[in-house]
Amino acid sequence: MNQDVRKPFSFSVRSFSVLALSVALGIGLSTSARADEADAKRLLKAMSDYLAGQQALSFSYDATLEVVTPEDQILGLASSGKVVVKRPDKIHATRAGGFADVAMSFDGKTLTILGKNLNAYTQVEIPGSIDHLIDVMREKYDRPLPAADLLLTNSYAMLMEGVEDIKDLGSGVIGGVECDSLAFRSKDVDWQIWIAQGEKPYPCRYVITSKSMPNGPAYSIQFSNWKDGKAVKASGFEFRNTSKASKVELEDLKGTADLPEHFTKGASK
Repeated sequence: MNQDVRKPFSFSVRSFSVLALSVALGIGLSTSARADEADAKRLLKAMSDYLAGQQALSFSYDATLEVVTPEDQILGLASSGKVVVKRPDKIHATRAGGFADVAMSFDGKTLTILGKNLNAYTQVEIPGSIDHLIDVMREKYDRPLPAADLLLTNSYAMLMEGVEDIKDLGSGVIGGVECDSLAFRSKDVDWQIWIAQGEKPYPCRYVITSKSMPNGPAYSIQFSNWKDGKAVKASGFEFRNTSKASKVELEDLKGTADLPEHFTKGASK
């Protein structure tokens, strides 16, 4: 039986339309925590500059994508994976969940999507940088890359687009790492980010919550095992068909999208 869900979002602060955690919570903020917007911007900019400045980086992640049924039940779809980046134009990403096991590789010219559980793959010519790939995958193919917002060379400008309110929530701890906790609001989404303190300000958790419906759903991604520079094993960008997978058209590569095939997309409420 198909499970109907409202039309899902493309999970980024630019195009998040259906998704969360919906806890009604009253927060009393101290004067210092309420309004140090300049410091919050500085911390976010430092993270953006650090990530953009790494010629090679890699991380593991655990993500949860939430969707809403017509009965207003919130369903969380969990996945894990790894991302390896070599700037300016190479990336390899994996995503394994309960219904898909996918690997994506990009060598600066060709994007290959391999459905490991299907033993089938497709290829699309998208010559250009990682930034260009991210935009094409989001806007043309509705297949956003994991943590795409944060991998852009100028993620700060994109993240701050339309931001109307900023809060510095002080410190938090994610996976044993002390982080600066920041919250931002725009017209369509609320989002939070936890950034590791110290010389390497990498993101530890990123949460986007939709405001397009009551109790809006969320997309959250938690990072671990960050590496940069020579610590990164920068390989796997060129596809090698070692499993003798069948080549198919993108539309025929079923079961590799963000929702299971038995979920039927409905209209946003």
